[in-house]
Amino acid sequence: MDIPQRLLTWFYRRLGKRYPAAFMAVELQTAWFITVGLLALLNLYYDAPSDELWLVLGISLALTGITVMVAMVRSIRYLRPVRDWIAGDRNDPELATRAWSTAVGMPLELLRREMKLPVFGVAIPGSIAGVYILELSPWAVFPILGAALIAIGYSGILHYFAVETGLRPVLVDINRAVRARTSTGHRVIPLRLRLMAALPMISVITGLVASALSGGDRGGGAGLGIDVAVATGVAATIALELSVLLARSIMRPIRDIQQGIESVQRGDFDTSVPVTTADELGELSAAFNQMTSGLAERERIREAFGTYLDKEVAEYILSDQYMPEGFEADVSLLFVDVRDFTSFASEAEAKEVVTALNKLFETVVPIIANEGGHVDKFIGDGLLAVFGAPERFSDHADRAVRAAVAIAQRVNHGDGELLNVGVGVNSGTVVAGPIGGAGRLNFSVIGDPVNVAARVEAETRETGDEVLITASTNELIGETIEVERRGPRLLKGKGEPVELFAPVVGTLKPPVAQGPAGRDARLPANP
Repeated sequence: MDIPQRLLTWFYRRLGKRYPAAFMAVELQTAWFITVGLLALLNLYYDAPSDELWLVLGISLALTGITVMVAMVRSIRYLRPVRDWIAGDRNDPELATRAWSTAVGMPLELLRREMKLPVFGVAIPGSIAGVYILELSPWAVFPILGAALIAIGYSGILHYFAVETGLRPVLVDINRAVRARTSTGHRVIPLRLRLMAALPMISVITGLVASALSGGDRGGGAGLGIDVAVATGVAATIALELSVLLARSIMRPIRDIQQGIESVQRGDFDTSVPVTTADELGELSAAFNQMTSGLAERERIREAFGTYLDKEVAEYILSDQYMPEGFEADVSLLFVDVRDFTSFASEAEAKEVVTALNKLFETVVPIIANEGGHVDKFIGDGLLAVFGAPERFSDHADRAVRAAVAIAQRVNHGDGELLNVGVGVNSGTVVAGPIGGAGRLNFSVIGDPVNVAARVEAETRETGDEVLITASTNELIGETIEVERRGPRLLKGKGEPVELFAPVVGTLKPPVAQGPAGRDARLPANP
């Protein structure tokens, strides 16, 4: 940080909510120096008694004082949202947005609203008063007014950059308190126009001062008029040409970066920008290319991540809601297993086995995802699906049963080219989280309800049903699902019998207003 910026930041921290008003009050005082400097410059062109010159100076300073006071009051009133944010709740996003918009727009607002004041409040009446008091020709008002307008234009540029610099500590503070902005959405003077305006205006002022200091007696209004015309002509040709070249030199790399950013926003992470200079802009372009290269690599990792993990789980792990320590969740578990797979695998070739399983899972997985569930793991010729974690659903049991019936209908009664399966569903409380070690983790669920779901699927071979659910699941499902009792069954690993039910497939109705992933019933992701 440069020294002036450090000083302004120090004052901001010391003054707090008083800083915007204090800064504007001090910054606007530069108008006095510009008025005095302009009259000193005009004194080199007009030979007049000192008492008359002092009178003109007094009138000009009085007019300047009035305009400065009016501009100060209006500017401080305009900056009220900034003061309210500094003194109020800094975590209020609406208040912070108003304060940011006010502070960013202040430089342009100062030019748009306040620069009319010195023109009509100082330059015009001051020029008329000077011509009258100094007893000059009425035509002398035009070169004097021209010089005054040039000084006001120069003053406007100084005010714009000064206010932009002075309010930077506040803007930095606002950006620290709220989420990073992704767009400005505010009107300002484009950088290209600022570059093209600053150099010509400086050339005009420099030309007038140099001409006045080196020319001696310049012949009054005629000499001033010639110098104004010459300085303006030089600024409009040579200085403007240099300004255009400078603006192009700076804006072309910036425009390349803007186009690159637009490509990244469209999802094209393989984009790059040409590095055409070796200066700071060239370094910025090279840094942008490094960033996009990293984004492209991250996207490739993300795609690979999504290939080996369910999409919802991958998004959860990459989100700020991820809980690496794990959490408890009420879920419904769906277990699918292929019937008579051992005999099929012993008779078929390895390629046929893999092809059959992949075709089966290509059918089953979308059905599970359509109900908002995700595949926890593939277990040989079967799979375990979870409904309710990491995304929380109040109707997880309904979703699981609907998915189970849809799988049985599609796989066992579809085109006949798929393996036959049995499906078991159980509901209960499990522990969900990253399980593993030595750098290898798998987001999974553990607990007795998982084992019960697998045992329930095994009972389908005994009852002859394609889908079985437990009493705990039956208690949670809605009235749209009709079931038949299969009685208590003693499952492997359970000390007491478990009541089982079989959904009546013909009476199963689709959910009302159910989206592709059923997100209408989603609960907050965090338990």
